[in-house]
Amino acid sequence: MRKAQIERNTKETQIKIDLCLDGGEVDVSTGIGFFDHMLVAFGVHGGFGLKVKVKGDLEVDTHHTVEDTGIALGKAFKEALGNMSGIERYGSFSIPMDEALANCTLDISNRPYLVFNASFEQERCGDYENCMTEEFFRAFAMNAGITLHIDVPYGTNSHHKIEAIFKAVAHALKVAVKQNESGAVLSTKGVL
Repeated sequence: MRKAQIERNTKETQIKIDLCLDGGEVDVSTGIGFFDHMLVAFGVHGGFGLKVKVKGDLEVDTHHTVEDTGIALGKAFKEALGNMSGIERYGSFSIPMDEALANCTLDISNRPYLVFNASFEQERCGDYENCMTEEFFRAFAMNAGITLHIDVPYGTNSHHKIEAIFKAVAHALKVAVKQNESGAVLSTKGVL
């Protein structure tokens, strides 16, 4: 089983993440209802075992909680993947959600990069600040070593757009972390 457990403690957040790339229970508590909903969708649609417990300085705003969770989740993915051998490496998926469409294409390459092409008409979904979606995925990609492209070409409801993003990324990751038949590193260099 490809697993990782990450703890990240700062003056702003205390985070514990248990991740299993090969499935398991999904249980999330961050103190931000909409963010919990997105991380549960991420775990379920990715087929991951995912336990997330976060205590953050929500009296300030959601920034530290969301970004630091992205950092810790990215580190968990990197640790669970080890040397990244034996995986399909690339993943691409599109998710429609009512009027919105989200596309994700990624490469688990050990070369972190984020292209984020999405805007949100509403400022918030519940207590969640919608601008934090890009910050979360930047923190995740940089710490996981993933080249991550997210594109939302249309949509009007921010809830639908953000949920479609989380699900598209989860499904693309599910494809990319799938073990290949050879067990070799999928690279002409021989390493990622």
